[in-house]
Amino acid sequence: MRLRAALSAAFLAAGAALAVAAPASAVANGNDVAPGEYPFAAKLSMPVIPRADGTTYASGCSGSLIAPQWIITAGHCFHDVNRKPVSGPVPYGTSVLLGATTDEPGKGERRTVTEVLQAGTNDVALAKLDRPVTDIAPLTVSPSAPVTGQQVTLAGWGSLTEVSPKPSDKLQQGAMQVVGSDATTASVIGIAPHKDTSACSYDSGAPYFVAEGISGRLVSVESTGPDCPHATPETTSRVDILAAWIATHTA
Repeated sequence: MRLRAALSAAFLAAGAALAVAAPASAVANGNDVAPGEYPFAAKLSMPVIPRADGTTYASGCSGSLIAPQWIITAGHCFHDVNRKPVSGPVPYGTSVLLGATTDEPGKGERRTVTEVLQAGTNDVALAKLDRPVTDIAPLTVSPSAPVTGQQVTLAGWGSLTEVSPKPSDKLQQGAMQVVGSDATTASVIGIAPHKDTSACSYDSGAPYFVAEGISGRLVSVESTGPDCPHATPETTSRVDILAAWIATHTA
């Protein structure tokens, strides 16, 4: 298993010499998201992340808008040089794209992250934006636990494959099903368009949600899983257990 946070630029360059780059898609074996759908889905880009040895690398995550000035994502997306999750001022420059299904100049809303709050209970973090997003309806946070058999949608900006992975320039989706849960996580598997539809590198923090109300209801966020694509359970972080904490900090 591996966390869905991204790989170093040096690793990607080495991998590119060994294999042809994958198509710029997200969510392994998923479908394109139609223009105008899921505007709350966020692409987080971190071009200069420091390492303990003084070098840097580029990375990226996915997330979703849950309040006008707040994104929810995976806790491991924000860390110190020793890979320990951190709260406080954002530890490295992070840009956010919202309201778009393709990452092109002039598309969507662009913001930067200024502050990070780690949940601590599970692999979840809140990222504060430099200014509110007022023209996109946020996801609501589920107040109830995921139910085995429940169908959810995954929308992310991750890679299509673990071979030479890179952040996507196109938002994709997949239909998933909850197959179990514990006190802090929910396990999901792909059901459509393929049984091995799954999250991939750079999908960390991507939302698993159900259609409800104006935008949808967030059930969990992507945390970790086997190399993609795969037909085995993926580990996601429940948000219902954090509902009160989220409401307090995003009000």
